[in-house]
Amino acid sequence: MKNILVLAALFASLCVYAQNKYNGKVVDVNNQPLAQATIQSQINLQNAVVADSNGEFSIFLEEDASVIIKFIGYKTVSKTLLRGNNIIVLVYDDEALDEVVISASRETQKRKEVPASISVISSKDITETKALGIDQLVNDVPGVLMSTSRVASNEQHFMSVRSPISTKSLFLYVEDGLPIRPTAVFNHNALLEMNDVAFDRLEVLKGPASSIYGSEAVGGSFNFITKNPTRDFTGYAGFQINDMGLTRYEMELSKYAGEHVGFYIGVQSVQRKDGPVQYSDYEKFVLTFKNVNHISPTVNWTNVFDIIDYRSDMTGSLSESDYSGGNYESDQTFTKRAAFSFRFRSTLDKIWNAKNKTAFNFVFRKNDMGQTPSYRIRQFRNSGQLTGFGRGEINENSFSSVVGLVQHKINFDFANSALIIGSSLDYSPQDYVAETIAVTVDTATGQNIGYTLNAGDFILNYDASILNYAGYFQYEINPIKKLKVTASLRYDGFEYDYNNLVDGIAGPKDSKNSYNNVSPKFGANYNLSEKLGLYANYSNGFTPPQTSTLYRNSFVGVGGDVFDLKPSSYDNFELGTYFRLSNTLKADVALYLLEGKNTLITLRDANDEFFNANAGKTRSYGIEYGIKYNPIDELTISHNGSFAKHRYVDFFDRGVDYSNTDRETAPKLLGTSKITYKPHAVKGLLLNVTHELVGKYNTSFVGQVDNGDGTFSTAVYDGHNVFNALVSYNMKHFEVWAHALNIFDELYAARASYNRFRGENSYTFGNPRAFHFGVKYKF
Repeated sequence: MKNILVLAALFASLCVYAQNKYNGKVVDVNNQPLAQATIQSQINLQNAVVADSNGEFSIFLEEDASVIIKFIGYKTVSKTLLRGNNIIVLVYDDEALDEVVISASRETQKRKEVPASISVISSKDITETKALGIDQLVNDVPGVLMSTSRVASNEQHFMSVRSPISTKSLFLYVEDGLPIRPTAVFNHNALLEMNDVAFDRLEVLKGPASSIYGSEAVGGSFNFITKNPTRDFTGYAGFQINDMGLTRYEMELSKYAGEHVGFYIGVQSVQRKDGPVQYSDYEKFVLTFKNVNHISPTVNWTNVFDIIDYRSDMTGSLSESDYSGGNYESDQTFTKRAAFSFRFRSTLDKIWNAKNKTAFNFVFRKNDMGQTPSYRIRQFRNSGQLTGFGRGEINENSFSSVVGLVQHKINFDFANSALIIGSSLDYSPQDYVAETIAVTVDTATGQNIGYTLNAGDFILNYDASILNYAGYFQYEINPIKKLKVTASLRYDGFEYDYNNLVDGIAGPKDSKNSYNNVSPKFGANYNLSEKLGLYANYSNGFTPPQTSTLYRNSFVGVGGDVFDLKPSSYDNFELGTYFRLSNTLKADVALYLLEGKNTLITLRDANDEFFNANAGKTRSYGIEYGIKYNPIDELTISHNGSFAKHRYVDFFDRGVDYSNTDRETAPKLLGTSKITYKPHAVKGLLLNVTHELVGKYNTSFVGQVDNGDGTFSTAVYDGHNVFNALVSYNMKHFEVWAHALNIFDELYAARASYNRFRGENSYTFGNPRAFHFGVKYKF
């Protein structure tokens, strides 16, 4: 027995001795380390390691020292390692189908592995666009329209992605893959609480993404990915100004303190005063702080803080006569909105081995918003004449959130398959109070010039807790080399606990409301070559009622039961292709059909008060396309557009059947075209011309307008064409640029809608011809 043990020990030592240790470092062409690159033995695929935060690795190999080095977004290489330190340089893979995205699964993957319409706005795109706001970034995505008034709306906006132009919660806004606001608390305001200084890239995933992200990811999800610290000290200070009363200061600093700890800070301060439209001033301060810690070669800990302090006037919309007559004096002299938001995100990434990794996420949000909203002001009239009196409100809404999310990914050797599993819990207590105000109206000018608070005259006063719990999985497999199949499923449960603090005075009685949904997704990619791919998918999306629409509804009397609004559900069917011809032409095309059930829409009651109701069924379908052409190296021509129809399939309002008619504020045609010229003769110079197209659309229901002679018609907005230009010059340490906005001074609206009580359109004014200048000094 003793001899056997000695022989076993000797055999084990010989096996260890037969393995040799090899060291190396994986870098890109700029000698920057590629953390988490995979180094895998060619003869034993089970033997694999990942590079640490410095790109360094150690691997034990037997006699054959041949390895495969892989890093997503870079070309895979095979190499025989040598004794000593091996430096392995990977080259970025810029083929059309190998573009790297993360939004479809919260995991890094290639574009050709995603069976959905997804667009990337890269760091280079952001730098070159010199965007005045987020809209100038996202409107480069086919089928996306973020519409804002630069002179009146103070970053407030409307959105359209596979849907009419609205403020509905059909779009999910996330930062580094995590929602900025909780479900059911008007997430449309989330974009006010963003810091575009800190954007490294932006990914827009169109169509329902509920199988991974949950509710509200219906028309699309917008993932704003923040910048990481740089190894060397970098940063800049910038200043912008325009003739619409705006000034903006911004600064950025980034540096690693040693090899394992990095810091990033991005700050902006914006102010507008005395713009072309009266009572449109606003101020905004935003700070983003990011800390990255490489605790070990397999553990990374990231923390992000966002602080936003925002205040703005609310100018409201213009009447038909003021809009067409060029009278931009606001009727609102005191309406405003103020918000303070704090977000903290902490993510711990653990790589267990080359096949298993887990991300642990914790999020805390704190948000307070108070407003005297312009859209709640009602002027009293007698026989069509102003009486000098009106009604409005002051409301305050605050919430705090605690969120936990865990996601694990397993890679299998079988058919290049992978499984992602995750679960999340979001608990968000909310407080809301709204009281009426008595408004004083100047009958000569029509302006609302003052108000008195009717203290204790509550419209609503409640607290409500929102609990969202979810579990999901996604499985991917390559049954054959060119085919990738993806299947996902998510379950969401919601518990709303509403407590009326003024029982018998205002609002419905206490209520507990529960909702749940199962969201499947199934898709496939077939990549015919490295330059041509096809995909198809079915996905389900949903959105539960917002608390503001659920507990505030004119159908409900004081002490009544909470109105039974149903969750909206959507089925999306999509077919698309992406391809590149040589290095000159790149295109992305998607066909989609979006079937809605219980779609939430906003109506006006007999007292001209807004309320929300479920439409029976809706249908949206169309084509989205993006084309980029480089006839020569210096010149880029691009066009992103969509042609779509948005219809009521089954819908009644006040006894009128609007089934099988077009929906309002739903343009059929959208498009953004760009010509960019970067001459080699003047290095650093960029010239750009942009054309923005919004096609004609209905502003009322079809046949809703009573012409007074027994006939009925439909109110419309004729659409618009707006041209902008940009010139920028980038020197070693300085960048300077100038925008010319609305070059031909076209009169246009960010959004137009029909007011059936006035019998005319109301307009959110766009902007007249204006000029914007910026300068940046880079450290």
